[in-house]
Amino acid sequence: MDRVYICSCFGVTEQQVKKHAADGACTPRQIASACKAGTDCGSCVRRIQAILGRGACPRPELADQGRPVLADLAGVTGLEEAA
Repeated sequence: MDRVYICSCFGVTEQQVKKHAADGACTPRQIASACKAGTDCGSCVRRIQAILGRGACPRPELADQGRPVLADLAGVTGLEEAA
């Protein structure tokens, strides 16, 4: 498996960032909350922004319902601990 690391400080891959985005993370801050990427040196924040797109929330229906978009991340499997 070919891994492209987005955050070398915490070993977060592009696949992990995309998974968090698919689960509802709409901003780099929400990605950081989910996996710490972007919270140390900050050099990956622009790459995270590029993955997320131009401010488009991948799951706007959750935000429209007033539900936290990262509510179900505790049950995410298949992602290594970033620490």
